[in-house]
Amino acid sequence: MFDKFISYLQFEKRYSNHTILAYRQDLDAFKEFAELEKIAEFSDLSSSFIRSWIVYLIEGGMKNKSVNRKLASLRTFYKWLRKEGVVDHSPMTKVKGPKSEKHLPVFAKESELSLPNMEHLFTEDFSGQRDALMVELFYQTGMRLSELIGLKIYDVQGNQVKVLGKRNKERIIPISDGLVKQIELYVISRKDVTQNNDSLLVLNSGHKLYPTFAYRKINYYLGEVTSLDKKSPHILRHTFATHMLNRGTGLETLKDLLGHANLAATQVYTHNSFAQLNSIYSQAHPRGHKTN
Repeated sequence: MFDKFISYLQFEKRYSNHTILAYRQDLDAFKEFAELEKIAEFSDLSSSFIRSWIVYLIEGGMKNKSVNRKLASLRTFYKWLRKEGVVDHSPMTKVKGPKSEKHLPVFAKESELSLPNMEHLFTEDFSGQRDALMVELFYQTGMRLSELIGLKIYDVQGNQVKVLGKRNKERIIPISDGLVKQIELYVISRKDVTQNNDSLLVLNSGHKLYPTFAYRKINYYLGEVTSLDKKSPHILRHTFATHMLNRGTGLETLKDLLGHANLAATQVYTHNSFAQLNSIYSQAHPRGHKTN
């Protein structure tokens, strides 16, 4: 029966393998805590018992965000159990997770990622062209690491790129003339490396890019131009979003560009944007200077 639930996630919900693995691990952890062996035994559990699991996880040192993810997995599972007629009601309706700690997204400054500040980092050979393009794609589109790795040559059409996001949702992101030209020059060099692989970004061997390689490269280049503690592809996604808001992009537009399912995920960037506006106001307005 558990395998049937996993199949439901895979084929009906179309979740990724990574997400399915997380669901399996979360359910296994709960089954072990509740000492359950049969799926029918889930009907005997109360909301108070599930809250005791929350206490157990938090006392064990688990962060609130991770606890809430496990509860989300359990909530989805109970929905499915009701659909299958295994349980009459879900105890999850009376269960609330702990408040998640809110951390503002970290981002690089515009000056740090300016072309004059970064151009010297990249060699003129294929490796340098690919690395420079990788950085620009992250910064100019805000795409996720998995989305960049999944890009195909034919996904770039004129001044736009088609991205396959979470749950196989497609979105179109506009790109600048400069980035289009950069891609065209890279594709010419790419022909000397491989003509059998349709992935846009490839290794020197011609094989498809893999996550660790991209992460390591971005970590290195950001380390050369910023003093950020975190230096990952996702930092460039945060940077894209923050810089777009600072220059007047609306939340709805930014939501579509980032591929967020709802505005709540996008609104976190408004805090960074307001901090920028506050800084500008303090420096620019005659009465904006703060006194000690």
